[in-house]
Amino acid sequence: MKYSIVLCFSLVIISCQKNENKLNSDAQAIIDQSIKVSGADKYEKSTIRFNFRDKSYFANRDNGIFELGREFMQDNDTIIDSFTNSKFTRLLNNKPVEVADSMASKYTASINSVHYFSKIPNGLNDTAVNKELLEEEAISGEDYYKIKISFTEDGGGEDFEDVFIYWIDKETYKIKYLAYSYDEDDGKGMRFREAYNERYVNGIRFVDYNNYKTDDSMVPIYSLAKEFEKNKLNLLSKIELNNIEVILN
Repeated sequence: MKYSIVLCFSLVIISCQKNENKLNSDAQAIIDQSIKVSGADKYEKSTIRFNFRDKSYFANRDNGIFELGREFMQDNDTIIDSFTNSKFTRLLNNKPVEVADSMASKYTASINSVHYFSKIPNGLNDTAVNKELLEEEAISGEDYYKIKISFTEDGGGEDFEDVFIYWIDKETYKIKYLAYSYDEDDGKGMRFREAYNERYVNGIRFVDYNNYKTDDSMVPIYSLAKEFEKNKLNLLSKIELNNIEVILN
């Protein structure tokens, strides 16, 4: 009798593992298609510049070798912050200046955040990324795949504990909505973003976002789309990229 119980239990585990593997493979296929239709694979060998708010951002990528940065004016001085695979650099009027490690880490995170959102879905196939296909969801009458993205600690960066949810159009495979949680030194919370103003520059899709927040800390990140449909989210800001330039190498 006990052997039958063990056998049944083993079959249940195997069945669950198969279902989990199928969900993960489905999520992988959806992300792959989203990257394809968005031209996001072209990022890997490119030079991209754009303006965001009061700063100019630039990204040079060559199959894993990269330099990401920003340029802005401060008190009549020109500041250029950038980081590569190996180091952070600050130029003040084109001359290198020393920056404390704590501040270099802060500047790097700020630069990386802007570039990360500008290139979605590029990056969702990085080795530190975990993908999970959740239950499909309709928003404003349109059907979406709903994918959870989390990160492994090894290779996931300082913010590896952040969680993202992507709503991908079932017909076009383009990301229309996303949500993410964050836990930083200056606070923690969640954001929900709605993509608009889609345009392609040299074959790469770019969008702007309406950036929403919730004042209800009890709302789970998975339910933010429902809160959005109920008009219970507050528009916090607009994420707009201007003067986009793309050179494919």
